Amino acid sequence: MAVIVALGFLTALPTPRAGALSAKALARSLAYFPIVGGLIGVLLWLLDLTLAPVVPVGVREALLVAATIALTRGLHLDGLMDSCDGLFGGFTPERRLAIMRDSHVGAFGILGAATDLLLRYACLAELGGAWRVAAIVGAPALGRWALVYATVAFPYGRSEGLGLAFKEAAGAREVALASVFAVAIGAAVWWPWGAAAVLPAWALAWLGARFILRRLPGLTGDSYGALNEVVELVLLVLLVAGQTVAAR
Repeated sequence: MAVIVALGFLTALPTPRAGALSAKALARSLAYFPIVGGLIGVLLWLLDLTLAPVVPVGVREALLVAATIALTRGLHLDGLMDSCDGLFGGFTPERRLAIMRDSHVGAFGILGAATDLLLRYACLAELGGAWRVAAIVGAPALGRWALVYATVAFPYGRSEGLGLAFKEAAGAREVALASVFAVAIGAAVWWPWGAAAVLPAWALAWLGARFILRRLPGLTGDSYGALNEVVELVLLVLLVAGQTVAAR
């Protein structure tokens, strides 16, 4: 049940709908977020393999980026956009939170989304072999692990909201299980470096959360989405750097 809840929350894939869910059910689903991230990655990898013989590189990368948005309904990208608008467009914590709740997208949000999509495209265009598989399958799993860690480890910034339901009922159990799943997926994708990648993912999540806490009283649902995106993107850049150094 918990993995189905996670799948329904994080993706646009058809899943059984169970109606209103308790905070405990939502919190338990957090443990399976890395598995859902890995599943998203596997679907993208299969699409990549299908397109490779018939579609030029540039078009293939653009289609992979578009498929990522379609599979996730742009959930975390939307969080990144709202976070960019609030964190960089407001001058007080209260104003920043209000901006993040506003459904309109501002200049900082557009710039954040453009940077995200451009960087994804550029990194995918450079990666090949095991480096590419690690990026397509491993990075989504680790990004969602970072989201779980941030939810449990840092205070929530609002007195209401869906993110609060996750925060109030989640704890060390969810982080521990999510960590096991993230390490296992990383190891399966690329041993041993994929397993060890949870360490930079943790460092990035910690640094990102501390940055947010300097501007807000706590994290929000948008913050979690933004951290997922940032962790994924930085891991992609690190993979490109690693591939470049290894080729010399």
